[in-house]
Amino acid sequence: MHKSYQPTRPAANRLLQKKWDDKYYSEHRLLVRDARPTVDTRPPRTYMHLHMKLKKLQLEEERSATIERDNRILLEKMSNIMRTTGSIDNRNDYEAK
Repeated sequence: MHKSYQPTRPAANRLLQKKWDDKYYSEHRLLVRDARPTVDTRPPRTYMHLHMKLKKLQLEEERSATIERDNRILLEKMSNIMRTTGSIDNRNDYEAK
């Protein structure tokens, strides 16, 4: 092949055709550089009502409230034992049947 410029379309003046082709190519490169992608590669939208299980949260709160109430009752019983002597109920006289 020749090292001289070979135009893609027939032209009367090769220098002008090379100038026009270079201009067209540079405009094409600008368009390619500024092109936006057409394929959406983002992950699908996540909906909070599907991830946040409100019933599970409600059951967990009820469970923790029950545990807190039981702990408070046990603490009151233990503080009562510490305040008093903590009697043992083994001296009752039970009648055998």
